[in-house]
Parts: sequence; C-alpha cells; structure tokens
Amino acid sequence: MSTTESTAETTEKDAPAGASADRRRGGDRAGLIIAGAILVACLGFVLYGVLGTEDDPRPERPETPTAAVTYRITGDGNVDVSYLARSEEGRATVERDVELPWEKTVQVPLGRPPTIGIVLDGEGGQARCALAVRGAHVQSATASGTYGRATCAAERIAPAPSS
Repeated sequence: MSTTESTAETTEKDAPAGASADRRRGGDRAGLIIAGAILVACLGFVLYGVLGTEDDPRPERPETPTAAVTYRITGDGNVDVSYLARSEEGRATVERDVELPWEKTVQVPLGRPPTIGIVLDGEGGQARCALAVRGAHVQSATASGTYGRATCAAERIAPAPSS
C-alpha cells in the first residue's frame, strides 16, 4: 500500500466519524436547550410555590374557640400570680410581685380548665383569688401567712349554650 492510498483510506474512515461528530454536536445543543427549558419550568414552579398569588391565598390556621374568664385577687400584700390565658399549648402566664387588688379578663381556649394560682410574698398577709367564666362565679380560695398559697380552678370550659 502506498502513502497516497493510506492517506485516502484514512480520510474516508475519518469522514464518517467527522460527520457523526457534527451530528452529535447538534444533538448536544438540542439536549442543552431541552435541559434549559426544563430548568426554567422547575424554577417557575418553585417561585410560584414560594410567592403564591393574590388570587389563591394560603388558608389561615383556624382560630381556637375561647371563652372569657375573669381572674380577681383581693386582699393585702404582694403576690405572684400564675394563670391560664389564650395559649393553645396550655402554658401559664406568670406575673411577679403584683400589688393587690388585681383583676384580669382573658380568653381561655375551650376544653382547657381555667386556673389561677397565687403565692404571697415573705411578708405574708391575706389574699383571696376568684374565678368567673363568662361572668358567672365559679370558685374562690384564700391564702394567708408567709408564702401562703391558694388556687382557683374550674372544669374544662364547654362551648356556650345556643340561644
């Protein structure tokens, strides 16, 4: 085989490979365009989910129904007070070194037992706690002496009777 023949054979063998490489490059471009379009569509869905629209607001969490509860403390001296207020977790609110008399009306979630606890300070004295649900007196208790304690509680609050 001569050098001319070997060069011709090599060129013929390379030509289909070169043509195939051109086709592959065109296929690569189409693949990149498709991948880019898919990426843009996914990004659009993510932004739509994050930002939402004015026409389709996310549903708000429903409010827990509550009832009005009035806590009242009368007497002399200073007390620490803990009471249940609007807290779906049922955690107590604590106020320290409260001067008497003291009264607070709060909303307590239905199904939770309203409770108030008092503790007199180191100087003692006498204090009376009272609890009313929807304006109706439920319970009262008296604390006296140094660090005297009292607790007023009611059963779980039921929904108001229908009229």
